[in-house]
Amino acid sequence: MKHLRTFDIAFVGLKPGIHEFDYEITDKFFTTYQEQDFKNCVAKVTLSLEKNTGFMLLKFEIGGKLEIGCDRCGNALPLELWDEFNIVVKMVENPDEMNEQDVDPDVYYISRGESHINVADWIYEFINLSIPMQRMCSEEEMGGPHCNKEVLAMLKSMDFENKQPENPLWKGLDKFKDLGN
Repeated sequence: MKHLRTFDIAFVGLKPGIHEFDYEITDKFFTTYQEQDFKNCVAKVTLSLEKNTGFMLLKFEIGGKLEIGCDRCGNALPLELWDEFNIVVKMVENPDEMNEQDVDPDVYYISRGESHINVADWIYEFINLSIPMQRMCSEEEMGGPHCNKEVLAMLKSMDFENKQPENPLWKGLDKFKDLGN
């Protein structure tokens, strides 16, 4: 938990305007969170904090790379990270109530008496959101140096579309396919 203090920003001492913060994120950062499904993360997060009266605009730029298991063959697949996220932090009298009521995930409320804001949870969330849902190489790259060729061969031999026998129960329904058009 101690290393997360490096992600505290004392915004009270900052003058109004834009301030930049750079963070180098490695696998060590994720040890305080649950186990991740990726490894060898080397990411750079640039945070641009625009301080205004009553609110701050935080712009996170995520860049870097990591390795993640391929959905198709299971081998480690190198993945480039690049994404941007914006958060508006508003200073109010009742932040807990406002955070519960507001449905906008891009707005966060803090107390007017706060002097620091910790951005570690947002960095964690935004790196995870930068990873695509489908994690595999493209069709053109399939069979390349990162692929498990044995698994790909097994998947090809198990191609169900070409091997499914036709069920005679449904055979008569084929003539009704084009009637709806």
